[in-house]
Amino acid sequence: MNDSPAQGLKNHARFDPAFHFALGLVLVFNLAYAIVHLLHHRVIFSAWFVVLSVAVFIPYFKLRLYPLKVQDRVIRLEERLRLQALAPAEWHAQIYQLTEDQLIALRFAGDGEVVELAKQALAENLTRKQIKERIKNWRADNWRV
Repeated sequence: MNDSPAQGLKNHARFDPAFHFALGLVLVFNLAYAIVHLLHHRVIFSAWFVVLSVAVFIPYFKLRLYPLKVQDRVIRLEERLRLQALAPAEWHAQIYQLTEDQLIALRFAGDGEVVELAKQALAENLTRKQIKERIKNWRADNWRV
């Protein structure tokens, strides 16, 4: 049984402690150490250590970014399919006018309100945050990365 509180607007962000905190802290401390080392030992090796310590942040951010982009593409597809199943046929052409951000936010809306929220998102050009704030029946997404 899951004892965690129900997912909603205030607690839907997902953090991986090993990645976000442990690895992130190691990289930050490594960079700080490299800078201190450079200040005390002004040699090319120390400068190169700083460069490598900065460069290692690139894969750190990319490792998080790439799966999120793939997830966003899947969410976009899932939400278009869900809207096609729930919306009246005459509104299907409008589905493809929704932005990626709008579709991603709509994934949290329950089936009973998603079509109306999608229509509002298009008519009022709502942002991801504005859509999430309008959701009355939050549909948890526990599979996100």
